[in-house]
Amino acid sequence: MARLTLDWYQVAELLGAVQGLLLAAVLLAQRTNRTANRLLSALMASFTLYLASGVYYSAGLITTYPHFFAWSYPLPWVFGPLVYLYARAASDRAWRIDRRQLLHFAPLAITTLNALPYLLMSGAEKIAVYARLVSGEVPPRITLLEPTKYLSGIAYSVATIAYLRRHRQRVEDSYSNTERVNLRWLLWFAAGAAGVWLIATVLMVSDFGQRLREEDVSLAMALMVYAIGYMGLRQPEVFRYETAEMPVVKIVEGIAVTAEDRAPAPVPASLVGAAAGAAMATTEVLEPARYERSGLSADEAAQLETRLRVVMERDTPWNESELTLADLASRLQTTPHKLSEVLNGRVGQTFYDFVNGYRVREVQRRIEGGDARRLKMLAIALDAGFASKSTFNDAFRKQTGQTPSAFRASVGG
Repeated sequence: MARLTLDWYQVAELLGAVQGLLLAAVLLAQRTNRTANRLLSALMASFTLYLASGVYYSAGLITTYPHFFAWSYPLPWVFGPLVYLYARAASDRAWRIDRRQLLHFAPLAITTLNALPYLLMSGAEKIAVYARLVSGEVPPRITLLEPTKYLSGIAYSVATIAYLRRHRQRVEDSYSNTERVNLRWLLWFAAGAAGVWLIATVLMVSDFGQRLREEDVSLAMALMVYAIGYMGLRQPEVFRYETAEMPVVKIVEGIAVTAEDRAPAPVPASLVGAAAGAAMATTEVLEPARYERSGLSADEAAQLETRLRVVMERDTPWNESELTLADLASRLQTTPHKLSEVLNGRVGQTFYDFVNGYRVREVQRRIEGGDARRLKMLAIALDAGFASKSTFNDAFRKQTGQTPSAFRASVGG
């Protein structure tokens, strides 16, 4: 057998395939959030086979090992569904694949059936078919199916981006610090995947050669494998929050009760009056129907908002960097869904903006008091409940319209 020589494209593809195989094994062994990790493992395995097939064809190995011909053909139709389903599973630990989700793999089944006659051919027949394909003799059914590969990739990339954007909004409705749960890396990955599919589509309909198309797309895919391997494995946490359908459960004298079964904790009258005054600015117009889904009447919503502001002023829970909507709802002895309704409907803010507003005002107070002269700005921000410098800067700019340094200079702090 002649000595095998690989160019740098083929080496990059082969290295991407090896890394993809290792990642697939590591992800499959993960014990946390198994649904998401198994889906990502399946995606890595698919990438591995596809990248390896690129080397198989471009290096001319088909003439020596013809029996592997066409085995990778259906794989591009599964890339998009796996990315989308992984996004669903990574954003919710309780999400599972059901029968409806299996419809996402219908194109894979169709293309596999289409490739079946080629898979069952003898080695000599496969070599002959490959030679005809290279010469431009493409069967009509393959010609019809080929464009759907690109349509599927682009459509699923767009669907994944749309889902992750909605997820980001839900995160801000439930977390006060979102860096560990926002899946921003996955949003960028989905956008990158959409870009790769668009480039592949443009190259397909352009005058560039077949070799340029396949190798450039495969190289981009190899780079994505490296990116997924780095970001997917370091993602420490996924998004999961309690809703009205899954109320906060407390154990009271050995009996499990929901938060709604318990009377709200009493608060000082002076604090109630102050909080009620602050709430009046956001309650001039109230549509009772807004709270019908959660069973929260207009009066109950007003009372819950008052209690919320009292607890925020009295107990300063915003100092806790990992404060979540469920945590705060538990303090108020209500459900996260009802609290979210009040924040969005009456206060007009997400949970993220509401809590970080208190943190920003605390930082402003301390800067004005002169603490910034003896402490670093980041130390003050961490004391106020921020989890990182980037989150602090973003929240401060969003709340005040200026950077922390500019505010400090303006007040002489």
